[in-house]
Amino acid sequence: MSSNKLVSLLAGIIFLIGAAVSLYRLLFYFPITVGGHAIGQTATFFSFAIFTALTLIALRNLKTAN
Repeated sequence: MSSNKLVSLLAGIIFLIGAAVSLYRLLFYFPITVGGHAIGQTATFFSFAIFTALTLIALRNLKTAN
């Protein structure tokens, strides 16, 4: 396995974990407070969309890496 494939695989796994945590928070709400400000579900939805897109990009790169 080349170095590029390993990096793409690790990135894909990390982004997948982030997407899973975001999806879990969307389905089973639990409060998150940062600096006294509550983080809403809209921000969680956007983080889910971004993590999902990054996962797909990393795994697609895994397929095309030499």
